[in-house]
Amino acid sequence: MSHLEPLIADLALILICAGVMTLFFKSLKQPIVLGYIVAGFLASPNMPYMPSVTDMHGVHVWSEIGVIFLLFALGLEFSFKKILKMGAAPIIAALAIILAMMYVGACTGELFGWSDMDCIFLGGMLAMSSTTIIFKAFDDMGLRQKRFAGLVLSVLIIEDILAIVLMVMLSTMAVSKEFEGSQMLNAILTLGLYLVLWFTVGLYFIPMALRKLKPLMNDETLLIISLALCFGMVVAASEAGFSAAFGAFVMGSILAETVEAEEIEHLVAPVKNLFGAIFFVSVGMMVDVALIIEYIVPIISIIAAVILGQTILSTCGFLLSGQSLKTSMQCSFSLTQIGEFAFILATLGTSLGVTGDFLYPIVVAVSVFTTFTTPYMIRLAEPAYNALSRVLPAKWIARLERNTDESDEKVPSELQQMWNSCFKRFIFIMLINSVLCIAIMAIMLYYGEPIIAGMVSAKWVHPVTALIALILCSPFLWMLIRAGADSPEVNKLWDSGSRWRVRLTAYGVLRILITAVFVSYFVDYAIPGSTWLGMFALVAILFIIYFSSLLEKYSKEMTQKFTDNLSAREKIEQQQ
Repeated sequence: MSHLEPLIADLALILICAGVMTLFFKSLKQPIVLGYIVAGFLASPNMPYMPSVTDMHGVHVWSEIGVIFLLFALGLEFSFKKILKMGAAPIIAALAIILAMMYVGACTGELFGWSDMDCIFLGGMLAMSSTTIIFKAFDDMGLRQKRFAGLVLSVLIIEDILAIVLMVMLSTMAVSKEFEGSQMLNAILTLGLYLVLWFTVGLYFIPMALRKLKPLMNDETLLIISLALCFGMVVAASEAGFSAAFGAFVMGSILAETVEAEEIEHLVAPVKNLFGAIFFVSVGMMVDVALIIEYIVPIISIIAAVILGQTILSTCGFLLSGQSLKTSMQCSFSLTQIGEFAFILATLGTSLGVTGDFLYPIVVAVSVFTTFTTPYMIRLAEPAYNALSRVLPAKWIARLERNTDESDEKVPSELQQMWNSCFKRFIFIMLINSVLCIAIMAIMLYYGEPIIAGMVSAKWVHPVTALIALILCSPFLWMLIRAGADSPEVNKLWDSGSRWRVRLTAYGVLRILITAVFVSYFVDYAIPGSTWLGMFALVAILFIIYFSSLLEKYSKEMTQKFTDNLSAREKIEQQQ
């Protein structure tokens, strides 16, 4: 008789329990994510009256894959372009929520006399709501197309990005017992460079590659290529020091801008559903009744802190970002849970030896309970708003609804609108091209220079490296110094008075200075310590870049391809 691997038997048990419980919860018209959690508890070693899984490590690996697929699917559904269209509101709301909930968590820990590091880590755990749980709840309840759901998902994505910075900050504090500003700034800059670089490079090459390979692809090959890109980015993100789920989200957001996005989403859905189910089942397996009973008072207190803190303080955060009272309450009631980031942070604190062993089971219990209550809190938002609107004075309601993003706002003048549009385009040009130049410089220094050192004599290594890097960067330097400067909008602003000329001149000088910084780095790397020769080379290179018709041609072609890739999906949707 052949021997069955424990991992296969565990998978059978997990899927059987998940299948039965999802049918049961579906018959009760409840979100199936709750069924997954109950199934996990029933299949866990903590439930002595039923068969239980034996290989918890294997289940943990599968659950990590589930998080990757869930975040990949989230990126496919909700791209960076949608975040940008939401404006500054999600950023303001996310920052306000994180700061407020960290304070609430730290104060809650102090009530029980926990150590400072326990309180700080607890605050970090409570600050981040669960992207996967809310995404699944919105999906099950058919709310993903609602405006407030889009705003919530925008805030969650920003929270996930800020979570990486928070982890670095807390790790530094745990080791050095103090804030290390330089390391935190380095982490923020690295994260920004990573996002801009991969999003820019990915949008330039991936849609083009998919178009050329389309005659060779069917559903099977498209699925394999999409998953290869996803897990390739997962590895790249992990090597760069970020989470695997974050890499999956970045690749999903890149593919979301391609023409094949909907087809990829359809193909990935069954795989996502399978591994996503295993992830939520694994969350249910963490429930330990004995530990819950032992720490019942802190658990109840933290649950109350999460629910009350999010419903009250997050509502204020969304109001601060310019949302109406109803939208703010719908958003805040959706965020009343903690999830996978809390587990990661609890594990980090335990591994560093700076938090107590009791913190992990407490956080798991709070996460499971708040996951259960999430669908009900989402449904409760509208009745709570109706009840509050009957209690609050009409003047207060009118004041809260005034000057929100959803009310009629004063429309800026035509010239002001034109300047706002030009300014956003200028910032975009500077950011993208600066990051690309920095990436090319880093690649040449770390990978290119060792190769060049084996081909030329030692005295020519630096000059040749700098020359090749300068040539590769030259199209981006041209865009940095000249792109968009001759547009009709800029010309109209220039002819509209000194007020706009001063702004445009200041921006033009800033562009020249930034370009000069990059060029001076190349010059100094090639001929260090040569002041007059270096100055002459700097001016000459800037002159060549500014007036080069060849660079202008290449730069405009690259910009056009990038713009076409970015808008290809929207054009097809408009045609349909």
